[in-house]
Amino acid sequence: MSRELAYLLLICGLMVVPGLLQRLRVPPPLTCFLLGIALILTMPEVGHRDEAVHLLAALGISTLFLYAGLEVDLATLRSAVGPLSIYLLTRVLAIAACAWLAARYLELRWQDATLLALALLTSSTGFIIDSLDRFGLTPEERFWVTNNAISGELLALAILFVVLKATDPGALGLATLTLLLTLIALPLAFLALGRWILPYAPGSAFSLLVMVGFAAAFVTERLGVEYLLGAFLAGLIARLMEKRVPQLASHDNLRAVKLFSSFFLPFYFFSRGAHVPPDALSLEALAIGVVLTLVLVPVRAFAVWAKRRLLGLGDTRSSLRVAAALTPTLIFTLVLATILRDRGAIPDALFGGLLLYAGLNTMLPSFMLRAPFDVAPSPLEALQPGRSDKP
Repeated sequence: MSRELAYLLLICGLMVVPGLLQRLRVPPPLTCFLLGIALILTMPEVGHRDEAVHLLAALGISTLFLYAGLEVDLATLRSAVGPLSIYLLTRVLAIAACAWLAARYLELRWQDATLLALALLTSSTGFIIDSLDRFGLTPEERFWVTNNAISGELLALAILFVVLKATDPGALGLATLTLLLTLIALPLAFLALGRWILPYAPGSAFSLLVMVGFAAAFVTERLGVEYLLGAFLAGLIARLMEKRVPQLASHDNLRAVKLFSSFFLPFYFFSRGAHVPPDALSLEALAIGVVLTLVLVPVRAFAVWAKRRLLGLGDTRSSLRVAAALTPTLIFTLVLATILRDRGAIPDALFGGLLLYAGLNTMLPSFMLRAPFDVAPSPLEALQPGRSDKP
């Protein structure tokens, strides 16, 4: 089979098969992930790292987090600073407690224990935001889901950056300096584009935004903290510069980035599935994944419900719906579980258990909320005017 035909079949499979299985309420990202596992099990001679698929996967995950950064509204976050502060405080305590348990009972170093805690507790913000329209939430529920997820992700990214470099103070200092230079370069780049290119090239705002976001993602990936941090920061800065360069964070641009990520994101999940080692698909991994799901999903849901009830936000049913929408951890669990395995910190059985836990908790909204969970909306739905996330 020619390489071109293989790529064509792969694209068709990743676009069609997830849609067919969605009738059974299987989230499309999980289908793509399972297709990757199936490929590597049935054709182990196929290379684990096809450069073309890797590039498409990088585009998918970086544009998803670029979109998540563009969705941040600091004015809205400031308006809910009280409840969100309580949420972040409890999140820090939960991460610390989970990391302590992992270090004590799994004998992990504190850095690896913290990464494991983030993998278990961090909601996948870009993934959730991209699927909000299908959850059937009220505006008040959407507001709290969006802002809890965004604030939690900002905290998780900051912790991830520090933890991955904490063992080498010199490397941490150099990485911090590089990140600061990136933060300085991003607004300058956006201003330069707005001054010298956008006025003379109508319609180029989308492609230029994706270009800058992917470049920032590449910088943080080279720093060892994955594509998502740089892409998220690029989207956040573009949103903060909305008054100076309005074309970048326009409503049309947000819709375009969302549609772009919905095409390329299946390659990310397929690529992750193709990297799962056979030893991670064992009965021990199955048991670990089921136990993690039975223990952590109710605990996380109860924590969200309890905080909302104590703050007087919504009724019991509304709080449970918010908790269900915040449950998926798929992307963060995939990323951090892979980092932990590459560092040699966890065995293949625990790696497989983490993947199963992520898959099971990602399916929860499909059954608890009235609309199916879908990371790739139809073009007609995606082109409808966005709803407000404010209550």
